[in-house]
Formats: sequence, structure tokens, C-alpha cells
Amino acid sequence: MKKLYVISGMTGMTGNELARQIVKRGDDVIGFDNFFASSTETIKDVIDSEHLEFFEGDINNDAQMKELEEKVTARKAEYEKVTYINCAAVVHTEHFYHVDRTFETNVIGMKKFLEQAIRVGADSYINCSTSEVYSMASWKEGGVKEDDFLLLATAEHSQRTSYATGKLLTEFFMKDAVERGMIKGCSLRFANVYSKNELLAKHVIPHVITSLMKDGKVTLLENSKVNKRTFLHNIDSCAAVLAVADTDAALDGTVYNVATEQEVSMIELVDVCAKAIGIEKPEIIFEGYRESDPQRRVLSAAKIKARTRWEPTITLEQGIKMCVDYRRQVEGK
Repeated sequence: MKKLYVISGMTGMTGNELARQIVKRGDDVIGFDNFFASSTETIKDVIDSEHLEFFEGDINNDAQMKELEEKVTARKAEYEKVTYINCAAVVHTEHFYHVDRTFETNVIGMKKFLEQAIRVGADSYINCSTSEVYSMASWKEGGVKEDDFLLLATAEHSQRTSYATGKLLTEFFMKDAVERGMIKGCSLRFANVYSKNELLAKHVIPHVITSLMKDGKVTLLENSKVNKRTFLHNIDSCAAVLAVADTDAALDGTVYNVATEQEVSMIELVDVCAKAIGIEKPEIIFEGYRESDPQRRVLSAAKIKARTRWEPTITLEQGIKMCVDYRRQVEGK
């Protein structure tokens, strides 16, 4: 029998690639999105698949979520397994400093979606979290582990922390539901996921690519003179979601880091993007400063690698080339 996956935020960065990988398997997807920061353009290659049912819907709209629940309940018996995957989130950095913009969707929406999964008798629930929960203590030799203590900035230092603490709270909801025997599941902390479909210059990679392709130069924050990061392609992040979903022993309510070990400085990131575009010496302008921004964010993915067969497969150079090639295709250049 086939499996059914119910995906919130399906046209977003994680949801659209999940749908693609699931359909390729021959399993079925029911997904929805409110198009807060995306469109059906990201799923145009699979939207007509017999394995996919998509509708425009908002995780905060009770009437629309009741419709979804009725859909899943009516079809549940057809499947060997039903898995809910929560990808709906307000994630763009510009919203991190506005508590109300993240709380309703990231916290309340996640909780209601989890409660629906429990009501319909879903087999498991995967909660997509974020490396932001590590806040300031986000690096050590060998990478930060899931059970390491957190060091969060306070509200006096940065409202940005509201996003991190909201996501952290969803991990507690997930763990509690599993420990009470209500459902199987886990949370995944993704580290700086990027995608070729992310065309809006909201995160650093699309910002750099957009700026370089337009002007041959890019403006970065002053923090970028010292900051380093790892970047995870969404093909790899989504493969990790399916890896834990396929591994019963991994659905223990705990957290899994999902990250690469390829750390680069922001300056090196600009160079990688410039090389993919064909620019030899990109001009970098430093302007502005972000409070409570960790200099490094390096996670240990040893836990998920040990419990599943997941490994990242796409290097930063390969991933950036995919982004640039897709941008040129879309823009006809």
C-alpha cells in the first residue's frame, strides 16, 4: 500500500521539494499553502500529478483546516501510513523582530496542525524547526549537538529571539505528544536552508545572487566581515525529513540537527556566487549591523546520520550553480 503525506506550507522552500520527492516515490500528497511568500510556480512540475492534491489554504484558518481534516479522514484507510509534515512558518529575517508575525503561524499553527494529526490517527508528525534555537551558542569543535545547552539572547538584546523561542516551544509540543503516546514524531533543526526556487532577496543567498546579477556588487551587513555559516540545499533537507519519517526508531520525540560540515565565511559565499555567475572580482559594500548575531553556526549532524541513512549530497558550489542556472532560466538570460 502507498503512504500519504499531509504537508503544510507546500509551496515554500521545504514543502515544494518534499512534494517532488514524495511524488517521485509513487506515494501521495495532500498539501496547502496561503502563498505568504511563495506561489504554485514552485510546484508547477508536479501540481498535475495524480499523486498530488493541492489547495490554497491557511494553517490559521479553522474552516479550511476542518476541510483538510475531513479530506484526510475520508482517505486514511487507503494508505499503509499517514504522515503529517509541518513546513508552514514565517521565516524571512525581516519578520524575526515582529513577535505577532511569527507566533500565530509558527507556534499556534504548528500546535493545531499537530492536534489534527492526532485526531485523524496519523502515524507520525514531523516538525520542521530551525538552527535559530541555538542563538548565540551555535558553534563548538565538532559542531553543536542537540542535547547541548542553549544560550539565547534576551528581549533586551534582540526581539529576533522571539522567533527562536517560538520554534523551540514547538519542539516541546512535539516531545510531549510523543511521550504521552499520542503520536510518533520528531523535530528537525535545519541550518540555513536554501533553494533555487527562492527568488526573492529575503535571505542571504538569493540576496547575493540577485545583487551580483543586477549590479556586479553586493551590500552586506558589517557582521559579515566576521560571520561564518554552513548552508544546506533543500534537496538534502527534504531527504532528511523523509529519512526520519521512514525510520520508526527515529520518531522518538527528540530533535535532529540537519546540516552540512562545509563552513564558509560570508566573503567566501559571495565569491562562490560570483564564480557561478562569471564575475571575477565582486565588489562588497558593508552597511548596517545586526544585534545578537552569532559569528558562527555549525551543527553536528552525527545523530541523524547514526539513526538513519541520511547524508548531505550537494556541495555549496553545486547548489549555488543550480540557483544561478534556474534564475537565468526564469529570467530568460
